[in-house]
Amino acid sequence: MPPKNAFYAQSGGVTSVINASACGVIEAARQHGDRIGHVYAGRNGIIGALREDMIDTGQESAEAIAALRHTPAGAFGSCRYKLKGLEENQAEYQRLIEVFAAHDIGYFFYNGGGDSQDTAMKVAQLGERMGYPITCIGIPKTVDNDLAVTDCCPGFGSTAKYVAVSTREAAMDVRSMAESSTKVFVLEVMGRHAGWIAAAAGLCEEHEGEPPLVILFPEVPFDRQAFLARVQDCVDRHGYCVVVVSEGLRDDDGNFLSDGGSKDAFGHTQLGGVGPVIAQMCKTDLGLKHHCAVADYLQRAARHLSSKTDVDQAYAVGRAAVEKALAGENAIMPTIVRKADEPYQWEIGSVALSEVANIERKMPREYITECGFGITDDCRRYLRPLIQGEDYPPYRDGLPSYITLKNVSVPRVLGTEFQV
Repeated sequence: MPPKNAFYAQSGGVTSVINASACGVIEAARQHGDRIGHVYAGRNGIIGALREDMIDTGQESAEAIAALRHTPAGAFGSCRYKLKGLEENQAEYQRLIEVFAAHDIGYFFYNGGGDSQDTAMKVAQLGERMGYPITCIGIPKTVDNDLAVTDCCPGFGSTAKYVAVSTREAAMDVRSMAESSTKVFVLEVMGRHAGWIAAAAGLCEEHEGEPPLVILFPEVPFDRQAFLARVQDCVDRHGYCVVVVSEGLRDDDGNFLSDGGSKDAFGHTQLGGVGPVIAQMCKTDLGLKHHCAVADYLQRAARHLSSKTDVDQAYAVGRAAVEKALAGENAIMPTIVRKADEPYQWEIGSVALSEVANIERKMPREYITECGFGITDDCRRYLRPLIQGEDYPPYRDGLPSYITLKNVSVPRVLGTEFQV
């Protein structure tokens, strides 16, 4: 009996190391060519499967696939597209099964966050319901670090490193100019409901209290007066202040300070930029000159500054997805299990998709200082190993040399179009 083919797709916001997971999947599958035939990738994520628009990764050389390990963003394209519940829209799930059957796909590897793990779980359920044998493995990925069970999420460690480095460097800049110019620097980072990325800024300290740093977490309701008093105290004692604010900062009533008034494809509130809001408070209430920056895509795209720990873990969960699928596991997600902090030790585990789908892990309160504006030593012990090590990409003419794949299309078999 010929081996079944595999389908791999990238979902949601990309990271600097998601392609390392793709590399792990494809390389592992090639090493098991007697059990896995072709590896097809969805062009622009799950949309590629619905449209029967797939990429034949077998057309890429071993060298090109290996180069994915040091290339940022999504090599095959990603999407923000959430499949509805099985009972709400069976047509989409049935379409997936039709496409999988037409291309003899027996393995489904979905690389994404909580919504993506939900999709993988539902495809597994539908395959069982329809009697179609499909092994579904979720592969963890999110810079937000908010997936349950796994110790950390591939993509987060590199973003944390970028934010910690950027905060330290910007703080040195502000300190240089504070006597006659800027007193407050505000950096807005990602994090809708969980403040892990903002917390990483706390690693920038070279000595206790240096730089004078105020972190604003989604988990701590924003107190305007307490915040302004803290900023003024930093300026009075040190001459300047650095503020790092998570995009998901909320007031006492749970309202986002930067609600953009619309929803994204996953139904999440579009946030409109809390950094300028916070910076303006420092100007209008305290009369302090400020500068504001929004890290935005830079924090998740900076492969030149990726953590080696993060790259290694991203690759490992990709390989593990294939190995666990071949071992007969289904409807699971590989996890990262921490064995020790110092020296840092970790291994790969697994969890049922039902235990991680649509579940957000927020910052534990014991990781945030009592005042609500900093991180504790427990948090530092958790974060430090995740930013360790450098894994620089190759450089050419002074710039990182990244791979762009050929992305040759798989010929369509079905004659019907599907609208998404």
